[in-house]
Amino acid sequence: MTQAQQAAVSRFPVPDLQDMPEDIRARIVAVQEKSGFIPNVFLTLAHRPDEFRAFFAYHDALMEKPGNLTKAEREMIVVATSGVNQCQYCVIAHGAILRIRAKNPLIADQVATNYRKADITERQKAMLDFAMKVSQTAHLVGEADFEALQAHGFSEDDAWDIAGISAFFGMSNRIANVTNMRPNAEFYSLGR
Repeated sequence: MTQAQQAAVSRFPVPDLQDMPEDIRARIVAVQEKSGFIPNVFLTLAHRPDEFRAFFAYHDALMEKPGNLTKAEREMIVVATSGVNQCQYCVIAHGAILRIRAKNPLIADQVATNYRKADITERQKAMLDFAMKVSQTAHLVGEADFEALQAHGFSEDDAWDIAGISAFFGMSNRIANVTNMRPNAEFYSLGR
């Protein structure tokens, strides 16, 4: 067994699956059946059941909804902002999801490192410019930022979605860093 395989999932206690509330256990089992493993974020957050439920309810509201942003673009926002927030877990985990959703084995590394040089559209770069501003200097967001999005075909609802994803994952990045949440080894090779 390698050192990475022996490392703790989180610096906080991780409850046993059989000791979790039924709704949380059912969600985790469903994810495990679909992906073949349990992403460590589920195990880490199960330590606080009420927060687990609130976290995933907002996550799903932002990431699974239909709209003008594709699921791959939503993941781009997560990967770019998580990169600048130095969140290893989210860059690795959402990078895997981005590679799968974009059907592109290179995109996550490009977006996480420097989205301005990534092989993405100008529209996507404008989306990420706005997401990064929300992530790093939200107090400076102004009307010109919304106009730049509108020039690329983004609606007011899209702007809200971009901001919501950026803000939500800013919180998630901080929790992942504080808990020392480890990315599952499985994420590294998905979508390559």
